[in-house]
Amino acid sequence: MAEKAIALVDHVAGMWLSRMEDDASESLAIIAVLRRLVAFSLVALFIVPAIICFVLPASVALPLGAALVVALFLASCAVLLTVYKPAREAQDAVIDREQLASQVPGLLLFFNEQGIVHAVSGRDLRQFPLQLQNCAGHILAEMVHVSDRIALMQAFDTLRQGEDHASVDLRFETGSVNRQIQFVYARMDMTAERDQFGRLVRVVGQLIDVSEMEALRREAARRTIEAETATEAKSRFLAAVSHELRTPLNAILGFSDILAGEYFGKLENDRQREYVKLIRQSGGHLLSVVNTMLDMSKLETGRYELMMEPFRIGDVIASCEGMLGLQAKQKGLTLTSRIQRDLTEVVADQRAIQQVLINLASNAIKFTESGGVVVIDAALQGEMLKLTVSDTGIGIAADKIELLGRPFMQVQNDYTRRYEGTGLGLSLVKGLVELHGGSLVITSKPGEGTVVTILMPADGSGQPLSSCEDADAPVEFPPRLKDTAGGADMMKRKDTADGRAKAKIA
Repeated sequence: MAEKAIALVDHVAGMWLSRMEDDASESLAIIAVLRRLVAFSLVALFIVPAIICFVLPASVALPLGAALVVALFLASCAVLLTVYKPAREAQDAVIDREQLASQVPGLLLFFNEQGIVHAVSGRDLRQFPLQLQNCAGHILAEMVHVSDRIALMQAFDTLRQGEDHASVDLRFETGSVNRQIQFVYARMDMTAERDQFGRLVRVVGQLIDVSEMEALRREAARRTIEAETATEAKSRFLAAVSHELRTPLNAILGFSDILAGEYFGKLENDRQREYVKLIRQSGGHLLSVVNTMLDMSKLETGRYELMMEPFRIGDVIASCEGMLGLQAKQKGLTLTSRIQRDLTEVVADQRAIQQVLINLASNAIKFTESGGVVVIDAALQGEMLKLTVSDTGIGIAADKIELLGRPFMQVQNDYTRRYEGTGLGLSLVKGLVELHGGSLVITSKPGEGTVVTILMPADGSGQPLSSCEDADAPVEFPPRLKDTAGGADMMKRKDTADGRAKAKIA
């Protein structure tokens, strides 16, 4: 009988709760409580009327007692449904929040505005030192490395002053006997929780282990220092070697000049004179290479000093033509220049500008076949001095232009292998131009020619430029040799006498 009654209660309660769409586990818990209520109510259905009979007549006590028990039963059921479910939901919410916190990457810390840790969670909890795993109830600053405590306090002050987020990099001692891994490097992102008045009540901090990133950063810094040290050592080596080589080279050049001049006796035959001339030429070439290496070393170490002075750019271009005229004539080339008529004096390092023009013009002559033209142009473009060296030579492929200007770098193709050179000339040009606050742009087409454009302040102010204004303008090949719109002089063909090439041509 009792089992049938219990089954009936379960069936009725189950049908009732199924309409409320409760979870099955919650329904079973409520049904168990309802069983107890039904049992107590059945017992009370006999006891309560009997007790009331001592006060009231039986005809009144029996219905009154039954009604009172039924009312209490229904009230208990209502209280059960209204109280049990919110409590269950609150408990589930707490459980869900704890589960969610346990899935957050890194270590999740909950602490108050004084920095006292209330709870610790996180997916990577076991990967942190034991002192952090068991830090609940402790002040977080006491576990941080002494050098990082000020940064942590500043982050807390930032949150107290109204910011919602703050980040800080911290170090924690591992407590390991392995001294190679002394600290755990971590980054903590802190989020403030405030009450309705905006006061800070709690801080949630997510601690992420960045030890590997810190190790990579230190390794990168170490390699950078090693590279800088190697570069400085290379520059010192080049400077020392250059100085040591120039002393015997000057003796070789001096004595070869004495032999060529036959000051202490005539040479016996033309072969001896030819050999002395070859010695002089080879020594001069080697000295130019050494001087270029020395200049590059000064540029890389920042010890190259410019001697800024006013001078006529036309005189410098004429000097370059005089030095390279015979070389161009022997190769069957036309070396010309065009200078704007109203271009007077400019302010720059005259020696450096002459070196730039000589290097560019000599490269143009080197890579231009017989019958070609090499032109040196000078003009004013606003407040900038514009120097252009163009040729009708072999040209450079577009994908190779960006390689030019690097020390000891040459574009390797069938042409460049036919010519000597160290690859320092253009890198020296680039360094000298940048030292003047200018820019250099190379435009070329294979088989048609190359145009090198330089822009630099004409007054020597040395303001750096990002690029030439005419860098994207189309270039005509071969270069035009007629008057420019700015009133340039007519092209002059000169058969100048040979002046010994005293320039440092790499």
